Amino acid sequence: MAISKNSTVYDNNSISSLKGADRVRLRPGVIFGSDGIEGCEHSCFEILSNAIDEAREGFGDLIEVTRHLDHSITVKDQGRGIPLDFNPRENRYNWELVFCELYAGGKYKNNSGENYEFSLGLNGLGSCATQYSSEFMDVTVYRDGCQFALHFENGENVGGLQKEKSKYEHTGTLIHWKPDLKVFTDIAIPLEYYQNTMKKQAVVNSGLTFKLYDEASTETYTYCYADGIIDYIKELNQDKGFTEIQFYETQTRGRDREDKPEYRVKLQIGFCFNNEINLLEYYHNSSFLEYGGSPDKAVKTAFIYEIDKCLKSRNKYNKDEAKLTFADIQDSLILVSNSFSTETSYENQTKKSITNKFIQEAMTDFLKQQLEIYFIENKLDSEKILEQILVNKRSRETAEKTRINIKKKLSGSVDISNRVKKFVDCRTKDLNKRELYIVEGDSALGSCKMGRDAEFQAIMPVRGKILNCLKAEYENIFKNEIIVDLLKVLGCGVEIKSKHNKDLNTFDMNNLRWNKVIICTDADVDGFQIRTLILAMLYHLTPTLVGSGKVYIAESPLFEVITKDKSLFAYSEKEKQEIIAKLTGKFSIQRSKGLGENEPEMMWETTMNPATRRLIQVLPDDVVRTEQVFDLLLGDNLQGRKDFIEENGYKYLDMLDVS
Repeated sequence: MAISKNSTVYDNNSISSLKGADRVRLRPGVIFGSDGIEGCEHSCFEILSNAIDEAREGFGDLIEVTRHLDHSITVKDQGRGIPLDFNPRENRYNWELVFCELYAGGKYKNNSGENYEFSLGLNGLGSCATQYSSEFMDVTVYRDGCQFALHFENGENVGGLQKEKSKYEHTGTLIHWKPDLKVFTDIAIPLEYYQNTMKKQAVVNSGLTFKLYDEASTETYTYCYADGIIDYIKELNQDKGFTEIQFYETQTRGRDREDKPEYRVKLQIGFCFNNEINLLEYYHNSSFLEYGGSPDKAVKTAFIYEIDKCLKSRNKYNKDEAKLTFADIQDSLILVSNSFSTETSYENQTKKSITNKFIQEAMTDFLKQQLEIYFIENKLDSEKILEQILVNKRSRETAEKTRINIKKKLSGSVDISNRVKKFVDCRTKDLNKRELYIVEGDSALGSCKMGRDAEFQAIMPVRGKILNCLKAEYENIFKNEIIVDLLKVLGCGVEIKSKHNKDLNTFDMNNLRWNKVIICTDADVDGFQIRTLILAMLYHLTPTLVGSGKVYIAESPLFEVITKDKSLFAYSEKEKQEIIAKLTGKFSIQRSKGLGENEPEMMWETTMNPATRRLIQVLPDDVVRTEQVFDLLLGDNLQGRKDFIEENGYKYLDMLDVS
């Protein structure tokens, strides 16, 4: 085997390390989990975390955040103030350690009880990493009878530490900084992030007040929950629950392994049962655990164990009935857990999951004990809970049977060409090459069938305007022959989502028979509507298919410009004018006919030849916006649709054939 050589040298001089601010500025995703808006948000949370840690230690009960118009941020607390002066033990200034040194801070001895016993910030990364990733950062500290000031630009200090005697109402730290667009791809942190984050922190830090000032709207938002998660659950419950709110709290000590250090754990768990609202949220050291980890496993284990035991002891199960799952419980459960520990194993720096074995075991055992007592002492409530969970369980099982029946209806081992009328398959079985053209009507089937490459291009005709899947009931959808035939040809099943249960999902990408699913309709108003209805069907029943980039739209030309030597095709009015402007001889213009009237050679050249066709890949870049547009165009919002047409209809007049 021949090995090509080039001038690149790989030797002892090829190895290098990032230094200073470049350790974060060039690789922000390593610290913040992303170089996009999520990473930028997390850099903001790092500074907020330090203020929260001070308040939890008993220093200050107010944290103020300002969202500035230029996307800069200010966080102000009433804590003790970050020590910035000279550190004899380290022989350096503390400001250098805090803002210019990764893995430096005052929270490494939290398990010894010296400082920050239950801390959000443990790794000594946050303040420094956020400073390194900022366009600028100004730090002002009030402590020891002085005002301390620092200024940083692009991760570097400018001017050193400024210190002067000062009178102040209270000690504290004020940090104003702007995330750098050279580091993050987006720094426009939305207002909702601040609102959600500060609300969650108020929930798990009872009595601590958070104030958010938004310069864009000039609004001020205040969050404070005097009784923490109990008040939060009351707010969520809306007096619609069918049980009283339960709150359990305990403290314990343990270790993750025999050779690991012992640490302290505090547990708070609140819950109630509600048929209209369900929620699971886990917090640790006040960090929201989006992915749960140890607390999530503990809650699921304890609830399944105790409720299953109770169902058996009270003979609630039918004969040979399957055991319940946590999904049956979760359908009617509002639960918030708030745990703290002096040793924490986060899954990564973004703190979205913890893995402490002892926390999981301690929470499981504690919750089992409390649930057992609760079910014994509250017979009336427990009966309501058990009956509702059985309703949830049996509804899920019925839906699962329906799902399996639908899956059987939509798939099978029989050759689909024998089961679907007028479907024309291709020869290759290579899934990386197979293309399905969904075409408009039987006439288009003929021209596309003759114009295609039969090796890898299959044709599925759609007769007329299909059912609007955004308004139709599932029962009517799956009685519709056109839709069912199309789903059979796709082969991948459907995704059916209920209000509460995400398990109603039959979709399997591995069963998709096509590399590309291409919608090909006439370039007129009717064609556009059929295209939209097909897209709506796919987006509603198989959203993952759309999100995976498998769905395309084949553009068909609007005009054929005929010259003496050849025909040129224009896909828009603008293109037509550009073509005409370049012509010198005589020419004629013919508006595109329907696909069924095109010659096979023209179909191949303009619509089906991979080398010359134009395909638009359909991707919902913004899922919420996509759903809003579909609802506007095809849903029940009639007035919204009228308003949209009045405002935007003129933009699409060139698509109408008014001749």
